[in-house]
Amino acid sequence: MATDPRAINPWASQETLISLLHLDPTPIDNASVYDKELPPLPEEASRYSDPSLKSSSPGSTSTLGLSGSGRGPIYYLSRIQRYSSYTFSFFAGLHVANTSIFPLVYQSVPYSEPFLLMARELYQTPLTEPLLVGLPVVAHITSGVAIRLLRRRQNLKRYGGATPGIWALHHSNPASNRKSTVRIWPSLNYISISGYAFIGLLASHVGINRILPLVVDGDSSNIGLQFVSHGFARQPLPPWIAYSLLLSIGVGHMVWGWAKWLDLAPPANWKKITVDRQMRKKRRRAWWGVQSVTVGLMALWAAGGLGVVAIAGPAEGWLATVYDNIYSAVGH
Repeated sequence: MATDPRAINPWASQETLISLLHLDPTPIDNASVYDKELPPLPEEASRYSDPSLKSSSPGSTSTLGLSGSGRGPIYYLSRIQRYSSYTFSFFAGLHVANTSIFPLVYQSVPYSEPFLLMARELYQTPLTEPLLVGLPVVAHITSGVAIRLLRRRQNLKRYGGATPGIWALHHSNPASNRKSTVRIWPSLNYISISGYAFIGLLASHVGINRILPLVVDGDSSNIGLQFVSHGFARQPLPPWIAYSLLLSIGVGHMVWGWAKWLDLAPPANWKKITVDRQMRKKRRRAWWGVQSVTVGLMALWAAGGLGVVAIAGPAEGWLATVYDNIYSAVGH
């Protein structure tokens, strides 16, 4: 008896089950919807619909214990991450003016030094420094890490167990040792990667210019633009590498982060996910617009910081001795 070529494939049902249920979760890239909670699982939805469990419904209490909001921890962590960047951006704006714009205008480190000293009265007091610099940085980093961990927990809860799709994938072909490639960790984009890199660069910058003088000299009031110039004059290569990375990565992270908050940045991997020609053109213009602002601000900061301060030469007199002692403590 001839075999009918149209006979039903015995594995067709399993293949259909895999194609329908085996999903690869990806994080949400749009900042306006990134902080939304994922919908509840079926068992959670049935629990919410039970009248005897109304006290645990989403509209009564949140997982943070904030009543009446119906919003989970990701919503509040996203707000902390966003508003902490506003505060640090104020400090960054002052720092750009003091370390780049004024030296670029006056073409002199001694003439630009008083502006840095005046700005310190705003952000380097015992009260304002923790509020404008320390606390926002810590809040921004910890909230970002916490969001990633919570997203991973949600993905693991939904896709990491023995769901029907995962079971079918492992058992559809017993002779095969294929493994699931479900993505549990949210994917990293440029903003996240540059942010983690910026943490180390910013920590080293604060350590050398703020903490080290306090440890070695017991005071940081003498630390200013001349301290940076003196470091470049002692050994030019390490400061050039460090400050170039600090400017490029830091400016890139802040500009793209602001563009994301304002919904001006295209989504990650927009070239791969955009099919419509008009939308692709619009997102290309948005990408070039944000990138142009990034390069422009980076060039402005480098023009004054590296083009004037870095080549101003070493300090003189007793101040040079103080700076030499501080740099010698780190082998520079």
